[in-house]
Amino acid sequence: MEKVNMDSLVIVMAELEKQGFTSQFEIHGKSLVSLKTNSCYSADQVQITHFYRFEGESNPEDSAIMYAIETFDKEKGTLVDGYGTAADTATADFIRKVNNIHK
Repeated sequence: MEKVNMDSLVIVMAELEKQGFTSQFEIHGKSLVSLKTNSCYSADQVQITHFYRFEGESNPEDSAIMYAIETFDKEKGTLVDGYGTAADTATADFIRKVNNIHK
């Protein structure tokens, strides 16, 4: 595969979509929810296949982290969260419970 500059959230998301990560996920309560299928997953039903951190050029508050996630039933997608002080506590709590994390 051609080497891609992975320093932009949009570029990484487009590259992941080419690899089949076409769903978007959000955290609702204690579950990961697919915006594509409305399926709900617990932390033990997902694996994080990769994650990417992005830092704002002019403001550290613009930092983000994107997770490439695959569920037990093979749905693949991404979850984006703020990073550091901008992190969502529900998302951070869910990610801490995921045991299957790769990079």
